[in-house]
Amino acid sequence: MIIETDRLRLRPWTDADRPGFAAICADPEVMRYLGPLQSRANTDAAIDRALGCEAANGFSFRAVERRDDGALLGFCGLKPVTIDCPIKGAIEIGWRLRRDAWGQGYAFEAARATKDHCFVFHKLPGIVSMTVAANERSWRLMERIGLSRHPQYDFDHPGLAIEDPLRPHIVYARGAG
Repeated sequence: MIIETDRLRLRPWTDADRPGFAAICADPEVMRYLGPLQSRANTDAAIDRALGCEAANGFSFRAVERRDDGALLGFCGLKPVTIDCPIKGAIEIGWRLRRDAWGQGYAFEAARATKDHCFVFHKLPGIVSMTVAANERSWRLMERIGLSRHPQYDFDHPGLAIEDPLRPHIVYARGAG
């Protein structure tokens, strides 16, 4: 199923998206709060995981394209949290857009449509979202789409070194906490 907004289309990934997604994840500013720059092999594996999630659940982190020109802007969507943390098993809403798409309302438009779709179409009881505390743009967006802070679920990301400043994560949720 494709989700469309006035300006965007959220759809399953295609092989044509692979180079563009690799470029997004190789941008140091995009990855500032997300961890190390990603190789093409890493981004291809992420797309493959998203396609598997879509097949298993009917939702995933989906490609976001601009409707007027078909440009890949990044991703937005839902997926189960699989890392060992207090929200493991919950459904996460997440997004990542290329830098030149920031500040134009695309992330809000995609996240709001995804959130609305998850409650109406998938009838999910709740969603969560996580980020590092320093990523104010991300947690402000979480608030704008109606999620609220749940500090009881904050955690240190188990995949990151103890001294990594990105290790402490904060959690927002709606209907899941």
